Amino acid sequence: MLSDVMEDYLKVIYELQRERGAPVATSVIAEALEVTAPTVTSMMEKLEDRGFVAREKYKGVELTNEGETVAVEIVRHHRLLEAFLVDHLDYEWTEVHDEADVLEHHISEEFEARIAERLGDPAVDPHGDPIPAATLEPPAADETRPLTDFSVGDTVVVSRVRDRDESELEYLAEAGIVPGRHLRIVEKAPIGLLTVAHDDGEQQLPDGVAGTIRAKAVDDDDAADTSTPSES
Repeated sequence: MLSDVMEDYLKVIYELQRERGAPVATSVIAEALEVTAPTVTSMMEKLEDRGFVAREKYKGVELTNEGETVAVEIVRHHRLLEAFLVDHLDYEWTEVHDEADVLEHHISEEFEARIAERLGDPAVDPHGDPIPAATLEPPAADETRPLTDFSVGDTVVVSRVRDRDESELEYLAEAGIVPGRHLRIVEKAPIGLLTVAHDDGEQQLPDGVAGTIRAKAVDDDDAADTSTPSES
């Protein structure tokens, strides 16, 4: 059995590998978990001894196949729980991350299966993050890009948003910038503001926020905005 903390480390390494590639530096893990580098080093030694990570001196760590399987299962639990809390318990999408962080370690496989069945086996959670399949195969490689990578005049569809900042999620919901929403890049100001437009008007986003929003380019023929802003 792994402790909750060990599972948290594996999940964070998995997410960082998906974002940045492997190996993942100790300092990056420490920043993500808000702990010290020596604390991370100590945990990596324990996880390496148990066969969940492989360490490369001066470069960082990478999940082994066993470590990845554990991480994918925890991610599946987390994202299914977020979807269940929003769809069936009337939580706002701003509230579910912390709740799911606690619950993800303690649900049985039977409970997981029943949640998935009740939800209709959703492909993504309320923030647009892909939910791994029950086979625990990692989702396909991410083909999205940060909103800041697109050019003025581009039309994109929002794929997912960062789920860890409640005030940021509240702002995006009020602005109508939610997964599935079509946006047109209107202006990229040198002062660090990105202006986007959708059917309800224009919105300005600080680059620090826009850079956390993942999107895909859409063809002009598919650019009609048929989505409705939602806080869930």
